[in-house]
Amino acid sequence: MRALGVEGAWVDTPKVFTDDRGRFHEWFKDGAFRDAVGQDLRLAQANCSRSVRGTLRGIHFAEVPPGQAKYVTCVSGAILDVVVDLRVGSPGFGTWDAVRLDDTTHRSVYLSEGLGHAFMALEDDSTVVYLCSEGYAPGREHGVDPLDPSLGIDWPEDLVPLLSDKDAAAPSLAEAERQGLLPSFEECAAYRRSLVGDGQEIGG
Repeated sequence: MRALGVEGAWVDTPKVFTDDRGRFHEWFKDGAFRDAVGQDLRLAQANCSRSVRGTLRGIHFAEVPPGQAKYVTCVSGAILDVVVDLRVGSPGFGTWDAVRLDDTTHRSVYLSEGLGHAFMALEDDSTVVYLCSEGYAPGREHGVDPLDPSLGIDWPEDLVPLLSDKDAAAPSLAEAERQGLLPSFEECAAYRRSLVGDGQEIGG
């Protein structure tokens, strides 16, 4: 696993084995995950979404604690997966990193609690599976406008974003901060430390 430009996020590129029967790869390996992140993957819920080309989902995040860490992969089609640092007080506040996830490279992205997540479907019927550390809690879920000019995310120029009404109405990063919706860097760091056993260090 390789650390992304946003602290607390990693990408895993597995070795894919092919033969005349098809392909095989190891989607998740506990040891490699623990070595990179410094803790075990906590699983409370598994989600699957299927999207038409141009669908833009996010930017989503959950209040910390407990937040919601995610391990994301694209099992069919292709998406541009984006991680955004929404943690107030973070040295990287407002920065983002993007990874293409598809059914050829079979990459996966892990983002820890407090980070924002969004993706755009690059092909019809793009299917995304993500493992979540906490279950969905509507009262603790929030969003930030994925088209906020202050973030400047480089979404594909040849696609017209298709957003849900909720995502289209999400506040800008600045407005979300003014409303007190965003998690703090210190709270996120403290919560991550609480998940790590004695003698372990958080990776990254």
